Amino acid sequence: MIYKRSSALFQEAKKYIVGGVNSPVRAFKAVGGDPIFVKKAKGAYLYDEDDRRLIDYISSWGPMILGHAFDPVIEAIIETTKNGTSYGIPTELETKIAKLAIDMVPNIDKIRFVNSGTEACMSAVRLARGYSGKDKIIKFAGCYHGHSDAFLIQAGSGAVTFGSPNSPGVTANTAKDTLLARYNNLEDVEQLVRANKNEIAAIIIEPVAGNMGCIIPENSFITGLRAVCDRENILLIFDEVMTGFRLAKGGAQETLGVKADLVCFGKVIGGGLPVGAFAGPQEIMSHLAPEGPVYQAGTLSGNPLAMSAGFETLNYLNEHPEIFDSLESKTKTLHEGIDGILKAKDLPYQINRYGSMISVHFTDQAVVDFDSAASGNNKYFKNYFHGMLKEGVYLPPSAFESYFLNDALSYEDIDFTLSALQKIADADIL
Repeated sequence: MIYKRSSALFQEAKKYIVGGVNSPVRAFKAVGGDPIFVKKAKGAYLYDEDDRRLIDYISSWGPMILGHAFDPVIEAIIETTKNGTSYGIPTELETKIAKLAIDMVPNIDKIRFVNSGTEACMSAVRLARGYSGKDKIIKFAGCYHGHSDAFLIQAGSGAVTFGSPNSPGVTANTAKDTLLARYNNLEDVEQLVRANKNEIAAIIIEPVAGNMGCIIPENSFITGLRAVCDRENILLIFDEVMTGFRLAKGGAQETLGVKADLVCFGKVIGGGLPVGAFAGPQEIMSHLAPEGPVYQAGTLSGNPLAMSAGFETLNYLNEHPEIFDSLESKTKTLHEGIDGILKAKDLPYQINRYGSMISVHFTDQAVVDFDSAASGNNKYFKNYFHGMLKEGVYLPPSAFESYFLNDALSYEDIDFTLSALQKIADADIL
């Protein structure tokens, strides 16, 4: 058994930690088997407790865009730690990273740092409601904005019905203010707007989805959302927790050419430490306490360690914008290699790619929303995941998650990955 120590650690963890993990996707429920336990990481590689080196294609679900244990980030954290780890009082670091982020991202004047992407999205929606005086929001099936109650909603009987909670603990009264639409379907949005005239505060969306695999928005869909919001006096919120500072310096707003009213950040903006943020124009952000009546607070918000890690990461990306082109080129190479191997196997599959995000879906229909993503053959995916893991390649352990490439990944690593896929294809493991 090649994962003997990881399996033993998982059994021990289950005695004390719910499900043995602190975030559900880590439990391998979607693919079966016991999760891998990691003891260290460097560059493009994870090193597990069984002393195996794995090429990493999740990059801590996005934050490690420069690679694991990136020297300038680690050095900044160590130096900052020497002065203390938390004060609950403002620091200059907070202003430095705020100014840098605002300089990099279009259409934002002010930013508020929080501790997670969930908190950023939750706070942005609260601000939108407080600013607009309206209660309802529209979200899209398959877009994950964290585990705040308002976001854990599934569809009702049709596009114009209220959502119903799909997690125990979410009340019906909370669910009634969340309206659900299908991604890439502007008519769904139009129906909801007509049925809830002057009641919708905001539309929140992952502009490039990453929580049902990588789903690329149709250009007319994103521009159409902007037009609907302008026409109906609705705020457009981009959840760029995944895409912010990953697709480009200015994130999806820059690459799609569409401006949001509020933008949520996480992952890359923290350089590997727990951070979230939300930002927007002065007119909207001024409604946030202490300037305005919409309350949000956090003891560890703006934590100096997180601010130092985030600043070093953003500063490096700002000074080396060629990284985004390099990442896109590597992702394209991976895409073309996987495509060639799977095509020769005559399997049903789709590959979606945008920037340095990519996903493989074992289905014969185009994957454009949650329903089409859910049509994939999970047996193929399980065999694909475990076959690649055995060969030394760590992929997302769920068909509903995007890969995230990092800058430390080399073309030799991609060649190794494709050789591993060819090996399992030749062995009829898929």
